[in-house]
Amino acid sequence: MIYALFYKLRKYTNYRYYLRWNDRGNMMTDTEPETNNEGWKEFLRKHWKMTAIFVVGAVLALLGSIVVFLWFVEDAQLIGMVPTTLNLWTMGHIVTFILHLIFWELLLIGVPTIIGAVAAWQWWKRLPDEEKREYHFFGSRSRTTGGGGGVSLLFFIFFCIKVYIDGNWDVAVASWTLDYVVDSMISILIWVVIIFGIPTVLGVLWWINHEMKKKPSNVSNQTANTS
Repeated sequence: MIYALFYKLRKYTNYRYYLRWNDRGNMMTDTEPETNNEGWKEFLRKHWKMTAIFVVGAVLALLGSIVVFLWFVEDAQLIGMVPTTLNLWTMGHIVTFILHLIFWELLLIGVPTIIGAVAAWQWWKRLPDEEKREYHFFGSRSRTTGGGGGVSLLFFIFFCIKVYIDGNWDVAVASWTLDYVVDSMISILIWVVIIFGIPTVLGVLWWINHEMKKKPSNVSNQTANTS
């Protein structure tokens, strides 16, 4: 009899526990704000200057990292840290090259980027809480999947095209120089910027201009509806 009472009590407790968590999940689903494009549109309308500063800062950080990379590649060969031709590279050369490159990238680019990110975070914290909640930037989890595989494949295809154009299709890879590989990577990056980056930037600028022009009409419509 005691075992039967204990079994019923455990079954009742589990049922109440299930109902509590089910209700909690429904409540979170009903009250959680959905992240959509309206938050970004409103943010761009109110803070387009800060958005432009963020974009310029990101572009400068990217360009700076490329400049530091090119400088270090040339300097590493001049001081004898790594050989010029790839067939003379050892595992020690690879590890040494990568560690020194990471150090200089963090020192020259990472530290200013972190300072800029902290400044941007402090600016964001100064915004009113009501305004930040209107944007719904952190309302739901992102369900987008990474496109690293597609980018790597596209980069490899462009690299094959570059090698073929240069006449090195049948040349042994071990005979390539480090400068040739680096110059090919920079050339591919320029191709990507011209083919995909410029149209994307133009599209974003057109979209921002279009959304900024919609603001007066939206305000007038809201005023007419309230009156």
